[in-house]
Amino acid sequence: MIVLKSSSEIETMRFSGQIVANVLDAVGEAVKPGVSTWELEEIADAMCIKAEAKPAFKGYRVGKNVFPCCLCISVNEEVVHGIPSRDRILKEGDIISVDFGVQKNGYFGDSARTFGVGKLGPQARKLLDVTKESLMCGIAKMDADHRLQDIGSAIQKYVEGHQLSVVRDFVGHGIGRGLHEEPQIPNFGKSGRGLRLRPGMVFAVEPMVNVGTHEVEILDDGWTVVTCDRLLSAHFEHTIAITENGPDILTLSV
Repeated sequence: MIVLKSSSEIETMRFSGQIVANVLDAVGEAVKPGVSTWELEEIADAMCIKAEAKPAFKGYRVGKNVFPCCLCISVNEEVVHGIPSRDRILKEGDIISVDFGVQKNGYFGDSARTFGVGKLGPQARKLLDVTKESLMCGIAKMDADHRLQDIGSAIQKYVEGHQLSVVRDFVGHGIGRGLHEEPQIPNFGKSGRGLRLRPGMVFAVEPMVNVGTHEVEILDDGWTVVTCDRLLSAHFEHTIAITENGPDILTLSV
């Protein structure tokens, strides 16, 4: 069941979204060669405490696996759900996806960005630019004139038009009082299909884009998703409310 949010609920979610944006801003500023991914985790943890916000991912359970950190940090061929580590040191030319969410006043916000570490090569730069722009292509379809699969169709067409691939096994989702609500939002699809979009729907849209194959696998830690060909992957995400006036991005930096 899709739960529609009132305007006051959307404003509460915006507050959560701003905490998320502030943390990602701070983490992004700290990304540089020689920094460990654990140092980035410490920044997020301290900011959650200061904001009196609950990290959305820390303690999240899938089966017997419990995620141990505030941030999901995925480097290079890692797609999503990477675990911060004191031993993972960033180096020049890496790309690092940082996924983060909080719960504040009963509502969640969720966002992700991929950062370059120092100077990037042309392939990595293209991957980041295309992934970020594909998210905006999907968001542009989030109004009452469109259907659910129009979002994924727009993302897929933009990505594949630049000879890259979209991950099929992990998708976006509804969000509100729950971190993961209905519906699922694939980053691929056929336009004109799926449920009619309505004001009050709030979605976390999150294209994951690979340089090579779209196929992925999960490592032995039970969390970290990597590309099967071990080529680069990038990830961008926003929490967006559908309003009478179109899409309203709740996780933008202000």
